[in-house]
This record gives sequence, C-alpha cells and structure tokens, in this order.
Amino acid sequence: MSRVRQPPLVTGISPNEGFPWTKVTIRGENLGTGATDLIGLSICGHNCLLTAEWMSASKIVCRVGPAKNDKGDIIVTTKSGGRGTSTVSFRLMKQEKIGILDQSAVWVEEMNYYDMRTDRNKGISPLSLRPANPLGIDVHKGKIPQMDLEGLFQGMSGDFTSENFSATWYLIENHSATSFDQLKVAANFLRKQANKKNEGSLAYVKGGLSTFFEAQDALSAIHQKLEVDGTEKVEGSMTQKLENVLNRASNTADTLFQEVLGRKDKADSTRNALNVLQRFKFLFNLPLNIERNIQKGDYDVVINDYEKAKSLFGKTEVRVFQKVYAEVETRIDALRILLMDKLLEMPSTLLDQKRYIRYLSDLHTPGDPAWKCIMAQHKWILQLMQSCRENYVKGKKSATVLHGPMLDLDSDVRPSPISRLSQTTSVKRASSFQSSRDDSWRFKAPQLVTFVDNLTEIVISQLPNFWKLWISYVNGSLFSETGEKSEQVEKLKKNARSRQNDFKKMIQEVINSLMKLIRGALLPSSLVEAELKQYGGWEAKVELSGQWLTHIIHTMRLNYESLTALEIPNDLLQTIQELILDLRVHCLMITLQQTADDVKRLAEKEDWVVDNEGITSLPAQFEHQVVQTLQALKETINCKAGETSIFQHERNQRHVHELFIKIMKVFIYSLEHLSTKTEGDPESIHLPLDISSPDLLGNLHENFIPSPEQRLLIVLSNCDYLASHTFNNLAEQFEKHGFQGTEKIAQISIDDVKYLDQRLFETYIELKSDPIVGSLEPGIYAGYFDWKDCLAPTGVRTYLKEALVNIIAVHAEVFTISKDLVPRVLSQIIAAVAEEMSRLMQCVSSFSKNGALQAKLEICALRDAVASFLTPDSISSFKQALETLPQLPNGAHKKLLEELLNKFKSSMHLQLTCFQPSSRSLIKT
Repeated sequence: MSRVRQPPLVTGISPNEGFPWTKVTIRGENLGTGATDLIGLSICGHNCLLTAEWMSASKIVCRVGPAKNDKGDIIVTTKSGGRGTSTVSFRLMKQEKIGILDQSAVWVEEMNYYDMRTDRNKGISPLSLRPANPLGIDVHKGKIPQMDLEGLFQGMSGDFTSENFSATWYLIENHSATSFDQLKVAANFLRKQANKKNEGSLAYVKGGLSTFFEAQDALSAIHQKLEVDGTEKVEGSMTQKLENVLNRASNTADTLFQEVLGRKDKADSTRNALNVLQRFKFLFNLPLNIERNIQKGDYDVVINDYEKAKSLFGKTEVRVFQKVYAEVETRIDALRILLMDKLLEMPSTLLDQKRYIRYLSDLHTPGDPAWKCIMAQHKWILQLMQSCRENYVKGKKSATVLHGPMLDLDSDVRPSPISRLSQTTSVKRASSFQSSRDDSWRFKAPQLVTFVDNLTEIVISQLPNFWKLWISYVNGSLFSETGEKSEQVEKLKKNARSRQNDFKKMIQEVINSLMKLIRGALLPSSLVEAELKQYGGWEAKVELSGQWLTHIIHTMRLNYESLTALEIPNDLLQTIQELILDLRVHCLMITLQQTADDVKRLAEKEDWVVDNEGITSLPAQFEHQVVQTLQALKETINCKAGETSIFQHERNQRHVHELFIKIMKVFIYSLEHLSTKTEGDPESIHLPLDISSPDLLGNLHENFIPSPEQRLLIVLSNCDYLASHTFNNLAEQFEKHGFQGTEKIAQISIDDVKYLDQRLFETYIELKSDPIVGSLEPGIYAGYFDWKDCLAPTGVRTYLKEALVNIIAVHAEVFTISKDLVPRVLSQIIAAVAEEMSRLMQCVSSFSKNGALQAKLEICALRDAVASFLTPDSISSFKQALETLPQLPNGAHKKLLEELLNKFKSSMHLQLTCFQPSSRSLIKT
C-alpha cells in the first residue's frame, strides 16, 4: 500500500509584503511531488496558480495577484495531500496611482474620478466625472448657497483643476463641516505628497553618488597635477584635452537620453490631449446622449450632464463650443416642455407630480411649475364632478354598479375625464356601509344614490393628493429631495406662502361644488335659480326613500371624517356640516311622511281576527310600524362630532310634531273608515274561540263576515286599546329616541281617538237601543190592554221578556268581541229602556189596582234582572216610573207581587244568568 502524504504546510514566504505582481518565493513542507501535482495556490484570497513555478517539494515561485484582502494566508493545494495550511501571511500593499497633474516618463493607468456633486445619488453619467479629492479626507458639503460663494470670490473658482482655483472657496464649499483634527490630517497628507516629489529628484542623485565622488576625485587629482606642471593655458595642453573629452562625454550623454526625454515629453502631451479630448467628447456627445436618456426616461442623468456642461461651457467664448452648447440648450428647452406637459396631464399620481416638479426646478424652468400643477389638478377635479353629473342627468350611465373604486362611464372617441380616471386612479376609503354588503346592492340602488356615491368617491380619491401636493409645495419638499436649503428653494417657499388664500379658495370651490351638486340632486329647493341650471337638472327623478337618504348621510359623514383626517381647516368643511344637517332634516321629514303613507295602508291588512281582549293585530302593527321608523331614524337623529341637533331649530321641531300628529290622525281616520265598511266588502273573519266560554260556540262560525255592528265593536275595542296603551307606549319611544314634546303628541292623539270612540259608541248604542225602546209601547198596549180595566196579573207579559231577550242578544254580540265593552254598552241600552218605561208610565192617566200591580211587577222585574248594569240615570228613571204608580192597598198585593217576581226569575233563570255579577267575574277568570 502507498503511504498517505501529509497536507501541504507553508512555513515561509519571501518577501512577506509587496505590491501586486511581486515575485515571491514560498517555502514549506509537502508542497507537491511535481508540477502536475500542484493544483491550487492562493495568496490573500487571489488565485496565483497560473504564475506558479514548482521548484521542489519545499519551494514554489510565483507572482502575487491583485487580491481584495490586504493581508492573508498562503494556501497550497495538491492532488496527493489536499488543501494545506499556512503558518505565515503576506501583506499586500496598494500602489499609489499617478494623478492627472503628476509627471511620468512612461504611460500609466490614470486614476478614476468621481462626481463632486453629492446632492444626487442616482443616474450619474460616466462623462461627468471629476478628479479625485486632493486632501485625502471625506467631503462634508456645507449649506452655503453657491451664489453666495460666487459673490465672495469673484473671478475665482472652487475647482482645483481651474487656473483661478481658490483654496478658501474649496474648503468652505467642501469642508465647512469638517473637524479641525481632520483638517490637520489633510495638511499632513499634503506635506507627504510634497515630500514625495522632492525625494523623487533626490533619489536620482543618491543613485549616482559614487560616480559623483569618483568624478570629484579625478578632477581634484587633475587640478593638482596642472598646478605642478603649470601648463593650464598652453595650446594642446592637458586642460584643453580634458575639456574636449568632457564635451564629447556630454554630447554622448545627450544622445543617449534624448530618446527617453522625448518619450516623456510626448507622453505628457498625449495625456494632456486626452484630458482635453475627454472634456470635449463629453460636450460633443451631450446632445445625442440627452436625446437617448430622454427616450429612456433617465431625466436625472440628463440634468446632471446639463449642469456639468453648463458649469464648463456656459460662459465659453470658443465658437465651436458655443454652437454645441446652444444645441444642448435647445434639447433642454424641449425637455422642459415635455416635463411640463407630463406634469399638467391628468390624471397623475402624487409621486409623479413631485418628480416632474423637482426636475423642472432643477432645470430652472421659468415660472412656477408646482403652482401650475395645482391649478391644473383643481380644474381637473371640478371637471370630473361636472362630467359625473352630466352623465347621470343625460342618462348616459349604462349601469348603476361601480366595477371599481372609480367610475366606469361610456366614452366616445375622446375619453371623458371620468373614463380616463377610472383606468388609472383608485380610491381607498373604508366605508363600513359598503363593506358590510355585497356589491350587488349597487344594481338595486336608485340613480341618485349611485350618483352621490360616485361623486363623493371622485372627491375623496383626488382631494387628499391635491392637499398633500399643496403641503409639499408650502414646505419646499417639492423642490429638494434632500431637504437642503437654497436661495431658489426659499424663494419658491415664500412664493407658495403668498398663495395660501388662492389655494384656500380652490379647496372651498371644490367642496362647494360637491355640496351644490348633491343639493341639486337631493335638495333642489335649497339652490337659487341660477345655481339650478349648473348643478340641477334632476326634475324627473323620483324622490328617495328614508332608507337611501340614511345611506347618503352615512356616506357624507365618512367623507367628512376622511377630509378632517387631512387636517383641512374646519371653516373649509363647514358647508359639508350644513349639507349633512339639511339632509338629516330632509331624511327625517321624508321618513315620517312615508310612515304616514304606510300607516294609511295598514287598514288594508285588517283581518278582523280578535284576541281574548277583543283587540285585532292592527294596533300592534301600527305601533310596530312607528317604532321601526324611530329605529331607522336613530342614525339620522344622533349627532356626530361637530354636528348640531336637528331639534335646535324650533321650526324643525314644530314640523316634526305636526308629522307625528299626522301619523296618529291617519291611523285614527283608518279606524273610522274600517268601521263604516259595508257588508259587501270581501273580507272575512275567524273570531278566536275561548274554550273557557262554551256559551260563545253557538254564536260563531267559520268564514264569518262581520256585520256593521260587529265592525263598530271591534273598532271601539281597538280605540280603547290605543288610548290606554298604544299612544302611551309610543310617547315613551319618542322620548327614548330624543324627540321633544312627546306628551303633547300623546295627548292630542288620545283626545282624537276618544272623540272617535265616542261617536262610534253613540252610533252603536243608537243602532241597538232604538229597536228595543221602540218595541216597548206597542208591546205594552198589545191586545187593547188598558191600565184602568185589566185582569189581575198572573206574570210578566211577553213584551218585557222580548225586550230582555233583545238586550241579552246585544250582550252576547258584545261579549263575543270584547267582554270589557259589555258593561259600557248594556248600561247605556238599559238606561234608554228605563227612561222609556218611565215616560210611558207617566203618560198613563190612571191605574186600576190590577193595572198598578201589573205595572209595578214589570218595572221591578226589569230592574231586578239588569241590576248589575244600572247607572244613576237608569236608577232614577226606574224610581220615577214606580213613583208614578199608585201605592198597593194591602199586604196581599205585595205578597202577590213578590210571588210573581220570584216566578219570573225562576222561569227565566237561564236567560238572566248573563246579567249576574258572578257569571261575569267567572268569565273574566
């Protein structure tokens, strides 16, 4: 088996520091078995394998490459031992580059330049580069305006490559914020640079120092010998010969170095020519470069190149340069026009507007581009709102649904502002009303509602950016991306502050236009005739319901909150509050009027089905209808922040009272109308059967059509319930929902329903009592009965029994509807019968004993039978009737009277049970 070799180990390198491409010798162990075994060599992270020369297993020679790291290990990799390690390191030194002002006899690679303009961080053109920093420290730009420096150093320049260079200008412009310690470092750097130049000449002397010493020794020896010979001035002497030798040596030296010195001069000329050509090349290529960069949209690069050319050739007197620079100015003028067109083109985003304004400011465009943009956007918003109104008024809206946050209107060959806006702009408004439902509601929304929604969305999508653009205009951030202060920026900011009133009028005009457009659609009566022509045109539109008006109020409140969040002054938003108040009042009135119409139609829902209390569902439906209205008005009545109460104005409060009273009166009128319906009306009834009252079964049947008398009883029962319950409940609801003067509304309603109740009651009593009262006199004198000549009484006669039966029938009819009405109805009928009996008795001239006994029997029988329903009037009538009769002569007559009364009560016990208090109380239970 072959022995496994150890990995390479570098233990030394000579030299251990140097510049790139320095030849080094690497020593160590296990550095490979041959050249083919060496597969990797890196110094300071740079691969040096291509220059490596394998000498032995302990020695390798190579050159150091331009590595990124200043100091690093030497790593050798072989096939046999793998990747090795190093116990030493190599330090790579950076070569000093020759600047554009340094002389060199050979061609060298010139150093890179960078742009001294630090106020731009993108789009730097490679043609606009400048020489390096001569101080060797970081540049700290100050805030002193360029124009101030030009005024202080007239005729001078801060460019250190200029002939009129001013060091003070350069330091103020580039190092005004530099610390004193840093400036001391810069001074030492300059001293080192100067010393290097001096040492360069001295180095040549040091290199030939021994030659100089030898020459001096030779000259000294020659001088001594000449003094000894004394032949210094003899023709052909040694001195003359020596002079000839030196001249020939000088000529020979000149001949030898002439070529080198010529190459040095040529290199200097070439370098200077290249520097000049570089500058001229930038200028000559600048028009074409400007055109290309404009097409690519690299406006930053164009502006940088233009400012570079302006600083170099703006005041040149060379005609060629003037001609080319004039072409540059022509292209820049075209760029100004292009940027201005893009700036004024609508719609546009706030970011694009700021960018174009900053470009135009950097190009020193005449006028005020930012203000022109503000005016253009103001005009655009007004145009959008008017276009929205015209499309709706003229019926060009193909569908009421909004496909997106913005509008989607039909467009002709030239798109309208709204159609263009719908393609480019989006709105972000958190509307709880809209987000809580599907977008399909928009298909069902009335045209006026979608108009208001779309109109407000236009304003909410445009006005925030419009306001932010103004804020940026005022604080100067439009003109300087870094926020630096300059004379131009301060001048534009001052100009912006002088236009605050003009901008305030713009905002006021936009908001007023929005309010008038909405008023023209919803509240046309609030506009004058001249305004209706511009903002109206909705005469044929249908009045909105209270539900949709509530939605519009909700939308307007959200818009107000959105505009308030922009910190727009409250005085500019006051018109919105006024519109919201008017809409709330209008919604309240419309809702109450619609409720009155709905209440009027409630009579059509009367099914005549009564409960155990004799009440139909109509009063409950009425109360529910009104309560629903109050709940629907809750959002409208409640005041948001900054809003005033609807009831603050007495006129509104009075109008609301009138409408509530109207609602009550409409329902009362409906009840009266129901009570007068004829029997031919196609309505049927299913009266509920009370299983606790089996006596009612004989009086009811299915598909019962109520008679006029039954209608009266049902309506009377409902009237009583309204007066005792419904109206009081509604008064509490009114007060609960913030309405005032509810007691007055309830009192008027109760009085009206009681008045109706009294009239209907009198009508019913008249219908029922007249037949009974009218049958008494014929019944008394039936068969030629005479009080003077009659037989002894044997019992109560038939006419009185028939009258009682008729009263029992009324009792049954009333009881089937409402047992609470029974005492009220029967007491009045019995009072009418008692009064008639008293009148008839008073009309009799004389009574026989049998006649008096018969009359007293019948009067007492009637009185005792209906004793539970007697009133003071009926008791008085019965008393008068008995007083008219002569007194009974003896006890036998009284005894007979008592026997006959008992006989009557016994024979009609079953019929008279309905008049008993015990039975009435039993039924109640």
